[in-house]
Amino acid sequence: MLFANKVAIVTGGAGGIGRAAALAFAREGAAVTVADRDRVGGEAVVKQIKDAGGRALFVETDIGSEAAIVAMVQKTVAEFGGLDAAFNNVGTMGGFTTAVGCTMDEWEKTIRINMTSIWLGMKYEIPEMIKRGGGAIVNASSRSGDSAVPNVFTYITTKHAVIGMTRSAAVDFAAQNIRVNALLPGFIDTQMLHGAAAGSGMPSMHDVAQAMVPLKRLGRPDEPAELAVWLCSDHASYITGNAMIVDGGLSAQT
Repeated sequence: MLFANKVAIVTGGAGGIGRAAALAFAREGAAVTVADRDRVGGEAVVKQIKDAGGRALFVETDIGSEAAIVAMVQKTVAEFGGLDAAFNNVGTMGGFTTAVGCTMDEWEKTIRINMTSIWLGMKYEIPEMIKRGGGAIVNASSRSGDSAVPNVFTYITTKHAVIGMTRSAAVDFAAQNIRVNALLPGFIDTQMLHGAAAGSGMPSMHDVAQAMVPLKRLGRPDEPAELAVWLCSDHASYITGNAMIVDGGLSAQT
């Protein structure tokens, strides 16, 4: 078991990639804090972990609030005794706009969810990991953090920034045995992806994947989640500051 006697936090753990990661951490022996605004979904994940014999805690969390992030980390440490791994996974698509069309409200909201949440997570997770002699963090970026498509200015901007924050933290805290990597999922079969497609007037994302992705399908939530968990494990002990793409080969042809 990769995380026996270890503790992990997963933000956005109530659904999609976060849910899959929380279940995978638990399967590998970790005590898991599932943090999310969705109490019903988060508590369902915790129940599933406990029913399988694992340890888990749900913390209702507004991921853009510093006080909420502090409480999330403090509750984790109080319940499980420390912190060894974190998957900072919350994100939003933002609106469909350009640099000219973007409003201040949209800009600030997208930055708070996609960037500030990552910074605050690391700010309070890293000191607890240092107390344990080290740890590992994975921050959720996106395939769009390494490229650009039309009319999603705020999303692309913030996801590029996540990679920069990840690399900076990886360099700053390597001497304390803290590893930090970014996860860049492509088209993954989640509610967020399908909602974004509907909002932009795009066709079925399954059809888009068939047309664009070399593997001819959407990714399953567990596929990027398993990489996130592996990156937090000792099997990835010499990997830090990387941006790991999980996109079915899409980036290989563009």
